Amino acid sequence: MKEKPIDTEKLISYWNQSSDDDFDTMITLFNAKKFSWALFVGHLMIEKLLKAYFVKVKHDYPPYIHNLLRLAELSGLELNEEKKLFFATVTAFNINARYDDYKMSFQKKCTPEYTSRWINELKIHRQWMKELIRK
Repeated sequence: MKEKPIDTEKLISYWNQSSDDDFDTMITLFNAKKFSWALFVGHLMIEKLLKAYFVKVKHDYPPYIHNLLRLAELSGLELNEEKKLFFATVTAFNINARYDDYKMSFQKKCTPEYTSRWINELKIHRQWMKELIRK
């Protein structure tokens, strides 16, 4: 049986819209002082933008992975050390918020100042990713 061709525009739109929803959720959680969860959802937001970018450049379905650095590399993004560190750090938000053995220490780390700084970084990288997808 022949596989149906991928509708890249529809798939990019799906990942983009889902990422926008996560952005709104991240801000809502931050305002509610649910700092570790805000950063967890921030990870999801960036992951979905990377998956949209993957679809755009590879014309294929994105891999089922949550490692942002690996996803960026598989997408062919050229990354400087700052971007690599960003993706590695944000990937840790996914692990730290989900697994009980990391959750408590991550929650303590997520002070208002720490979370605010990372929310700003997530916003900056969100804009950068959206521009890459639009090109």
